[in-house]
Amino acid sequence: MTTDAEIQSALPAFASGNVAVITGGASGIGLAAAKRLAAMGLKIVLADIGGARLDEAAGAVATIAGANAVLAVATDVSKADELDRLAEKAFGAFGGVSLLMNNAGVGNNPGKPWENRDAWKRLLDINFWGVVHGVEAFVPRMLAAGRPGLIVNTGSKQGITTPPGNLAYNVSKSGVKTFTEGLAHALRNEPGAKIAAHLLIPGFTFTGLTEGATEKPAGAWTGEQVIDFMLASLVRGDFYILCPDNEATRPMDEKRMAWAIGDIIENRPALSRWHPDYKEAFAAFMES
Repeated sequence: MTTDAEIQSALPAFASGNVAVITGGASGIGLAAAKRLAAMGLKIVLADIGGARLDEAAGAVATIAGANAVLAVATDVSKADELDRLAEKAFGAFGGVSLLMNNAGVGNNPGKPWENRDAWKRLLDINFWGVVHGVEAFVPRMLAAGRPGLIVNTGSKQGITTPPGNLAYNVSKSGVKTFTEGLAHALRNEPGAKIAAHLLIPGFTFTGLTEGATEKPAGAWTGEQVIDFMLASLVRGDFYILCPDNEATRPMDEKRMAWAIGDIIENRPALSRWHPDYKEAFAAFMES
């Protein structure tokens, strides 16, 4: 595991006393990040839907960082004005923000492409527009401060290989990938900017989105493992923080992604990995 000293030496944004804002911070990857960063001496702003879960998460982080170093703000990321309010509270309470993790997300499946328009919109409003709203609210303020900073947006492998099962989720995470790539380009071409953007791509992770699971499946990573991997990747300067898990290695992920882009290059049917005519070809490709 990369040590705190190594992280803070390589990345000024993680210096003790700096401020991290984490959406979806009341559980899963977001809460794991909050606890790890609090232990490194950062002040933490937790944003999530209000209620007992957010209060409990804030209490848990406060036991690490101290009550004066934690701010919990009930926030619906689908609403731009609530992200603006979150930014105002964060900057007002602590004077600056060095890390923004746009991590809030939902995994409910609204169904087929022609079903449940309102549920589709709600998922996209949270998973995709929640990221956009976070960037709109925080990046101008972070740029104006002129200090080193990081933006980490949580994507998904499902936004890259787009497996059947939850099309709306795939669409939202595909959007996050493309948006974050463009954000990184815009920031590195912004005069005087000291902010970098990165895409966190978790593998199979036991979080609040893990459907039907009451305890961690053997194949899943914990949120803490994802954050350890994220921090080590940031030290290396990785833009794509592609996490493995206990079932999928990086070589496996790379081959699956290569096959997916190969559908275009080879003019195969869409999602040929799951097409019966290509089952044997895909298996042979993975074994090659």
